[in-house]
Amino acid sequence: MSPSVSKAGPHNGRPGQELIYGCMGLGGSWSAEPFSSAQVDEAAAAVDAALDAGITLFDHADIYRSGKAEAVFGEVLANIPGLRNKVRLQTKCGIRLNEQGLDTHYDLSRDAILARVNESLERLRTDYVDVLLLHRPDPLMDPAEVAAAVGQLMAEGKVRALGVSNMSGAQIEALQDRLETPVVANQLEMGLSKRAWLESTVLVNHADATDYSFPHGTVEHCVRHGITLQAYGALARGLYTGAPAATPSDAEEATAALVAELAAEKNTTGEAVLLGWLIKHPAGIAPVIGTANPDRIRACAGAADVAAAMTRAEWYRLWVTARGSNIP
Repeated sequence: MSPSVSKAGPHNGRPGQELIYGCMGLGGSWSAEPFSSAQVDEAAAAVDAALDAGITLFDHADIYRSGKAEAVFGEVLANIPGLRNKVRLQTKCGIRLNEQGLDTHYDLSRDAILARVNESLERLRTDYVDVLLLHRPDPLMDPAEVAAAVGQLMAEGKVRALGVSNMSGAQIEALQDRLETPVVANQLEMGLSKRAWLESTVLVNHADATDYSFPHGTVEHCVRHGITLQAYGALARGLYTGAPAATPSDAEEATAALVAELAAEKNTTGEAVLLGWLIKHPAGIAPVIGTANPDRIRACAGAADVAAAMTRAEWYRLWVTARGSNIP
């Protein structure tokens, strides 16, 4: 029923800069409607393409497609003997949707973390995840409770490493004070279309800094402490590589043209150019690829080579063109 899965290739780029496959697009709709066999096949095709591109880390969350993203991936693991030993899995917990009269709330209490991880493991049909990410900061989070839950999960062999998502350097530091295991990753929205993480580094003492809410110092904190920056939104949902936009700005049109120009010059794809731009940054950024299209997944494979070949001038051209104005 499912396509065969090829042997996984090596990690892409330098240490900490591999590509990650984001599974949020798998499993059909966000409703409670069950997934279909066709959606299992779609997930298997995406996994196959990711492995062809050298990707071995697959990113999940308990809420993606109302749990169906994990469930269809679990079906793929069950259908292909030996696949679990070829891949690494990470999942997230902490966001609750449509519960207790609330559209969204956060819950990083001890009991919630334990319950959600066990539910994820059941859907994924695995005994452990390689990394657990805390999905968003919970204002009611007690770091001691988190530490107790994570310590129990690790002692039980259900979680092998801990990361966070959408947290600032200060939030990570406060959490780390109570943990007995290091935070190994921080997943943030980062890319050529979402540049607040980058703008904050050059707009210090500049009036335009107020236009960006990204907490300055977070990237530096992660680099100093060996925390891998995982970049979601890295492909900008196809904004610069052919996805139709209702009313593209002049900067977006110019950036798409430049991405295409560089891809042609380097005999590669626009996707590889976008990801190579991120990987070129010395912070050790690991882009997360969210498309379910096998062709687009495979198109990402050359990102590390593009990063190595990209000149400083080309890197800055992409940034300045995307921002639509020169840097200070």
